[in-house]
Amino acid sequence: MKSTNLILFILVTAVLFFGCERKEVEEPATYEAFFMNLHALCGQKFEGHTEFTLLTDHPLADGSLLMHIETCTDTEIRIPFIVNDDSSRTWVLTLHDDGLLFKHDHRHPDGTPEDTTMYGGWATAEGTEFKQYFPADEYTAELIPDAATNVWLMEINPETREFIYYLERHNEPRFRAVFNMAEPVSE
Repeated sequence: MKSTNLILFILVTAVLFFGCERKEVEEPATYEAFFMNLHALCGQKFEGHTEFTLLTDHPLADGSLLMHIETCTDTEIRIPFIVNDDSSRTWVLTLHDDGLLFKHDHRHPDGTPEDTTMYGGWATAEGTEFKQYFPADEYTAELIPDAATNVWLMEINPETREFIYYLERHNEPRFRAVFNMAEPVSE
């Protein structure tokens, strides 16, 4: 009887080991993980300030900044970026099977697109679940030739509870804004 139990145990083990298809759990790409981390903040608003800008005469230099992670679907996050009372800017992140696209949607007060709109680029492989880099794409280079070397960075810093939006051009800092995620703005 003991040998029958042993044989049965070996057969069951063999069936379980060899008969079951092994599936490895695939980790999401870093751009997907970043998208989901940002998606988790949907509906929240965060105040910010400009830490650095080369555009000293622009409203971004000393204006009040607000980002609103307003609209979120499984494939798109829209974040109005408000400077003072100007709500013409929206950051748009679109999740594709092969990457994460970041665009700047600029609109006139009546909702029509501005001439300089939908510029940005695709996330690079250097990103993490909390930080993504977006070099300017071909459309951006054609639309704004001076921006051909732009690289935008978006970062969610869980330790400092800050969201960072950073822009460099020609490998030099151009703009940096920091938003306080520790104290979301309530309506």
